[in-house]
Amino acid sequence: MANLTLEMDFFLTQFADSKELQVFQGFLFLLIYLEALMGNLLIFILVTVDQCLHTPMYFFLKNLSFLDAGLISVTVPNLILNSFTHRSIISFPGCICQLFFVIHFVSSELFILTAMSYDRYVAICHPLRYNVILNRGVCLQMVATSWMFGSLFGVLYSAGTFSLFFCGSRKLPQFFCDVPSLLKISCSKVHITIDVSVAIAIVWGLFCLVCIGISYVCIFSTVLRMPSLQGRSKAFSTCVPHLIVVVTFLVTGAIAYLKPVPDLPYLEDVLVSIFYSVMPPSLNPIIYSLRNKEIKVSMQKLLWKLHHYKCYGENNRLVSRKAG
Repeated sequence: MANLTLEMDFFLTQFADSKELQVFQGFLFLLIYLEALMGNLLIFILVTVDQCLHTPMYFFLKNLSFLDAGLISVTVPNLILNSFTHRSIISFPGCICQLFFVIHFVSSELFILTAMSYDRYVAICHPLRYNVILNRGVCLQMVATSWMFGSLFGVLYSAGTFSLFFCGSRKLPQFFCDVPSLLKISCSKVHITIDVSVAIAIVWGLFCLVCIGISYVCIFSTVLRMPSLQGRSKAFSTCVPHLIVVVTFLVTGAIAYLKPVPDLPYLEDVLVSIFYSVMPPSLNPIIYSLRNKEIKVSMQKLLWKLHHYKCYGENNRLVSRKAG
């Protein structure tokens, strides 16, 4: 039975039945993927090369962008390939790897979002001690903790899935491998490892949610006491985008994992899956860059440097030709 399970393939759900609609679906998700990948990589590069952005807030944003790029790269390229080739097959080892990385990136991103809420709390409620509380060592420890817990949950869920047997339907009611869909089609009656993993993940999620909630209660109470309207506006402008991302990420993720999985996914199930796995990586670069003056200034400086190097290179070529 174990060898049979390891050698089997799964059939993923396609959003469209006709080949023409599948091709259109492929192009649509290709555009979404390219926007998300380029947007997140651009933020990662800007924060890395611009010394003005070497602060805790942008350090966490850089890691969030890296996780978003990884999360969308785990699921969407396979969907695009299946749409263009009119296939929907993924091998069992490929499904396990996809599950591991999805869980890893989602768990790590949840902690990074929690760290970002703590960063905003310290910046607004304790501005004079900001650089002392969130020094480089503390920031590195937070990021390392996020990756450690992400890997831990990824290993737990992957090991739990390896312990399942699949002797019936191989049609997953999802466009990528996730735990609820695999449990839905599994013929294993007992799956202790996954049950324990889900219980730990719920505790972890509630812990992060409580930390984020406490941070924002303190933030809003401090902001509302500010005498300056400009100060309140600036504080809200830095907190509201993060709060939108957190609410979207947590609500859609909770619905996706706690809602009973239907035999055939309905439109709302598809939308929840997209909002949980595709939309956050796609929207985060827009949310964090359009209203952020420092990101815009850094982008302008990068474009100016690229233009300067291009002009410098062209001038050198002209001088070399004249000299020759």
